[in-house]
Amino acid sequence: MVRVCSPEAVDGVIRKAEEAQRSWAERPTWARAELLLSAASAVQPRVEFWAEVLARELGKPLPEARGEIGFALATLRWFAERAVAVLADEETDDELGRLVLRKRPYGVVAAVTPWNAPIILSMLKVAPALLAGNSVVVKPSPLAPIAVDGLYDELGQHLPEGLLTVIHGDASTGEALVGHPRVHKVAFTGGNEVGRHIAAATAGVLTSTVLELGGNDAAIFLPDVDLSDADMARAVVASFATAGQVCMAAKRLYVHSSQVEEFVAAYVAAAARALVLGDPMVAGTTVGPVITREAQQRLLGLLADCESRGARLVPLGTVPDAAVVEGGWFVRPTLVLGLDDSSPLVRDEQFGPLVPLLTYDDIDEVVMRANAGDLGLGASVWSSDEEQAFAVARRLDAGFTFVNTHNRTGMSLRAPFGGVKRSGYGREYGEEGLLEYVQTCAINAPASFRPGADPVDGAGPGAYPTDPHFTRDTPS
Repeated sequence: MVRVCSPEAVDGVIRKAEEAQRSWAERPTWARAELLLSAASAVQPRVEFWAEVLARELGKPLPEARGEIGFALATLRWFAERAVAVLADEETDDELGRLVLRKRPYGVVAAVTPWNAPIILSMLKVAPALLAGNSVVVKPSPLAPIAVDGLYDELGQHLPEGLLTVIHGDASTGEALVGHPRVHKVAFTGGNEVGRHIAAATAGVLTSTVLELGGNDAAIFLPDVDLSDADMARAVVASFATAGQVCMAAKRLYVHSSQVEEFVAAYVAAAARALVLGDPMVAGTTVGPVITREAQQRLLGLLADCESRGARLVPLGTVPDAAVVEGGWFVRPTLVLGLDDSSPLVRDEQFGPLVPLLTYDDIDEVVMRANAGDLGLGASVWSSDEEQAFAVARRLDAGFTFVNTHNRTGMSLRAPFGGVKRSGYGREYGEEGLLEYVQTCAINAPASFRPGADPVDGAGPGAYPTDPHFTRDTPS
């Protein structure tokens, strides 16, 4: 049970966050980092408790929930350990004068987060925003609010009051938050439809945004790919972690036509070992239910469409307790063969445990097909030749391309993540993820006008600046 914040109450929350932010920004970065590291250590013993809460409310297998929360705290620590260096002023004092570039926080940041990985996807906004000197108001999805509410309440108890707040509500509450004129940065992860609404609302008040939107990630297996058990296990989990409900999941598999039979056999065998559909609280389960009955019915509708097109459906993994699966919002992991690129399962982001396998004959063809469509979040290239894999990866329209893996096993805290095309803009992770929450502001004293300086020849009251490193051919 969480308390709903009405749209009318949002203003009070933001004003309190604004007040807390002023004094927080005055603290040096190292002091902010130390306090956040201390807060992370204080909540670390509660990981198991909140992992169980997350697993129960979301249907995510317990080990996966535990890993998500542990990774979120590790992410906070990673940002904290680098914040002092990344956010430091840059000062130059030379023959051109004195220039200081300082990193200024935005003020109040709104973080609007989805249900599928609510802890890590909120922490990717909360940690860098707070370290940069902002305050944060988090609005999680109504489909998974409890773990976010509880974990950040505990974290916030070790921070100044009002600095980190979680609010809950429907779309009207979200609109009041992202469209508020005292919110100066909005960070959102979610679907394209909501992303467009947020972009429109923030445009009305000229608020800066980071949008990480949907993906229809292509995984390209080159003809020399290693079909070892380990590689195939990574390929399977790349599509079916969190029941396939991951923006960067491998959603289209492209396999060379000469290798299809061998690939399918290896993939099905790996899935039999890796995928266990069932109760997320039972040990050994690796795939739980999908988020809602509506999601289940949409996915079953996609399967029916595939059958109507003559596709071959290959059920994957094992189901130890059929009664549990029949009584819940489960969808059996399925590999779909025989579709063309116009099929909805190929063309659109399915966001569930269904994945099409498509064949290709040459590299130019598969690159063109992988790049088709409006989305460009992630992709992967699989090959025994790393140089060849990187050469193909450079040709893909993707913000993040994995090599010989895909999804979370291929992430790195140092590597910026985000989309191209309709998959959004802005970056999370890496130093870029910290810099998203500051504005570079310049203080400049030209050499000609510093106290005691000799005026530069031609430096009249309306002259353009000159730089001795360049020729002075431009007329003044």
